[in-house]
Amino acid sequence: MSWMRLACVLGFLGVALGAFGAHALRGKVDPGMLENYKTGVLYHFIHAIALLVWAHFRREHPEVGSLAGWAFTAGIVIFSGSLYLMTVTGMRWLGAVTPVGGLMFLVGWAAFAWKA
Repeated sequence: MSWMRLACVLGFLGVALGAFGAHALRGKVDPGMLENYKTGVLYHFIHAIALLVWAHFRREHPEVGSLAGWAFTAGIVIFSGSLYLMTVTGMRWLGAVTPVGGLMFLVGWAAFAWKA
């Protein structure tokens, strides 16, 4: 799958998961947990768009490598994914995993900046 296509799939999933949280979870989970979910959606969207921008940049400059793309993708899966799962399952220990995803976002931005 191309980076551009992956960015579009992740953007699509961001919309779908945001709608799920807004409609299916309201009134069913603790408001604080719903805020965590919203944070997951926000960071998911920001980094899906960042991945799209990076993929476009990489098309113009294929020599930049893939670290930023992998890091943004891992950040979405780990950071946002842990917040989604924590909200839906109530397993608060997943919050301990979330910072690893945040670190992946930082790696992605640093790698993008280094190559830009």
